Order: sequence, then C-alpha cells, then structure tokens
Amino acid sequence: MTSTPKKRKASKGTVQVKSSNDRLQLVFSYSGKRHYLTLGLPDTRTNRKVAEAKAKLIEADIAFDRFDQTLDKYRPQSQQRGRSSSDGHLTLGPLWEQFVEFKRPQCSPNTMISTYGTFSGYVNRLPTHDLGRAMEIREYVLANIPLDAAKRFMTRLSACCDWAIEADLIADNPFHGMAAKIKKPKSVAADGLNDINPFSLQERDAIIQAIKIDRFCSPRSAYKHSCYAPLVKFLFATGCRPSEAAALQWDNISRDCQQITFSQAVVLTETGKRIRQGLKTQEQRKFPCNGSLSALLKSIKPEDIDSTTLVFPSPKNKPIDLNNFRNRTWELVLKGLGIEYRKLYQTRHTFITHALETGKLDAKDVARLVGNSPEVIYKYYAGKKRELEVPEF
Repeated sequence: MTSTPKKRKASKGTVQVKSSNDRLQLVFSYSGKRHYLTLGLPDTRTNRKVAEAKAKLIEADIAFDRFDQTLDKYRPQSQQRGRSSSDGHLTLGPLWEQFVEFKRPQCSPNTMISTYGTFSGYVNRLPTHDLGRAMEIREYVLANIPLDAAKRFMTRLSACCDWAIEADLIADNPFHGMAAKIKKPKSVAADGLNDINPFSLQERDAIIQAIKIDRFCSPRSAYKHSCYAPLVKFLFATGCRPSEAAALQWDNISRDCQQITFSQAVVLTETGKRIRQGLKTQEQRKFPCNGSLSALLKSIKPEDIDSTTLVFPSPKNKPIDLNNFRNRTWELVLKGLGIEYRKLYQTRHTFITHALETGKLDAKDVARLVGNSPEVIYKYYAGKKRELEVPEF
C-alpha cells in the first residue's frame, strides 16, 4: 500500500510567486518576518519570468547574507522614487502623491480638486514629512487647520498609510486612530446645526430689493448687481443648491413655467468649470412652481432659446461664477444692509426653515422639494423652528 505524498512546505529562504488581484507578488520570510512584495506587474507569462528572476535574486541574497532589508533592491524602479529619507523609507510627501494617483480613477474631478487638492496643500505645508514624527504632524495640524478639516485630513492620512501597507511600501500606519481622538466641541459637533442660520423674511426681501435696484453698486462701475436679482430670488424661492441654479437650462423648465426639473450642477474640474449631469444626492428631482415663481421665470425667459440656453447666465452669457458673485455682490449687499454675513447656501436653509414654519408642508414634503431625506430635514431643521405654539386641549 502506497501512501499519498504530503505537500511540502516552502523551505526556509524560498520565495514564492503569487497572484493577488491579478498583480504579481513575492512572498517570503526573513528573520521571522513575513514579507509581501508587490511588483505591480499584471499576471502574464512574460511577467512571471521577471518575477521568478527576482525571486531567485532574493533567495541568493538571503543565502549569501546580503539581503536588502529595505527591499529597495527588489522593487520596481517606479516604487523606488521618492525614497529620500536617510534610512531608505518613503516619506509622507511622495507617499501621498502616489496615494492621490491611486484615488484619481475612483473619484470625480470635483472631488480630486476640492478634497484631495486641498489636502495636498496641507501636506505641502507640513513642517516634516517623516513618518516617524507623526505626533508632531498631528500637533501642527491641530494648531493650524480648522478642527473639522483637521479631523478629515488626519482620516485621509491614515487611509493613505493603510493603502501603502497593502502596497508593501511601509510596514505600519503611524496615523492609525488619530482622527478618532480629535473631538469637536459640543457646539460644533452637534450635527452641524450651528451652520444653519436662515435669513428672516424681512432680511430676504431686503437683500433681493437691494440687488434689484443696484443699491450698493458704484455709479461709475460697469459691473451691476441687478443682473443677479432673478438668481437670488430664485434661490430663496426654491431652496435649490447654488450650483444647481447655475447649471439650470431652459430645457429643464416646462414650456408653461409650471415645473422645474433639477438634473445637473456646475462643478469645478481640473480644466475649469463644467456642467455635470446628476445631483448631489439623486439623479434628478421635480419642483412645482407657485404663481410668483412661475411669473419670475416667464419674465426672464428669452424669445430665442434652445435646449442648452442657461436660465441664469453671467453677463458674458456663460455659467455664473458663484465665487465672483459672492465677492462682488453678495458680500457687499449684506454689509451695506447691516445684515450678518452668511454664505449664499443659507438661501437653501432659509427656504427649508420657512417652508416648515408655514405649517402647510411636513418634513417629508420639504425633503422631496429640496432633494434631502426626511431624516435630514427632521434632524437638521425641524428642531430649529423658532416659534412653537402649544395646542389647546
């Protein structure tokens, strides 16, 4: 009777070639430590030969006591770039650059600019990129970056290092758990409610009127505020996001101006502003027009339009530059009226708050109009109603 031969374990110093997510990887042990060296090569017959050659090189170096414990000798050249610290390990700067490139295909252009572009600026300003000085990096971040942004930034740094561990670029994550220990004060951490500061109806009407008559516009200036009056009135009347209004085209509005279909937004990309299909939380939403909103749209509707004609174009007939509008009109008007400065986005908060205060719409109805969930409306707005009336028994 013959026995089935047992599968032999890899002998000490043997380097195995494996495939992980269709990428070749070398797996071996040295001095009691398990190593996973990702080559970044697709699993093909030719690349297998390259990997096997590297495996034999590592085996020989282990056997003759010349093994490079930094693994730099065995990495592809693309992975060796940026290893500028004295001990041969990657520093945070080049590590972050590689992480950003890894994330690029997975994120929208707007996210790459607004999120990773901002955080890349933070990385460039850090006093050190030495991963061994992670505590020093954290203290700098807390002292120089707003608390909410600091927490999100530390979360991204930790994600960067987690990715680098999987890519076999570093051995451990020095930022692990740091973001969770950053606690915001209760006034700030209360679900962002402190940011909801709606205008009163009197403030709303004063803002619209001041823009309409160019009240705070210099007489000698060719730049007029009045061209933006329809936009501001529309924002207060619909509660839409400013980026949605800037992207609105006449094709999105019914011929009788009784219904609006919000289905796109202006976003910032690496090549400039563009109109992107889809909204922040949904593909599209319908908004029924009341009498005053319908009249507003009819009053500004051009005779000669096509499907791509903007409802609220800039004076140069392009999508409105909202940053330019904030700086040259919005801020000046609020200051001139003596109204506390609030972001343009507060027009949305104003609509939602007053819609709830009328008592004619419940949170579910308002949520449908503005593209939020009822849970968000209950959580962020319903509890902020300024006037409470005790019912009679």
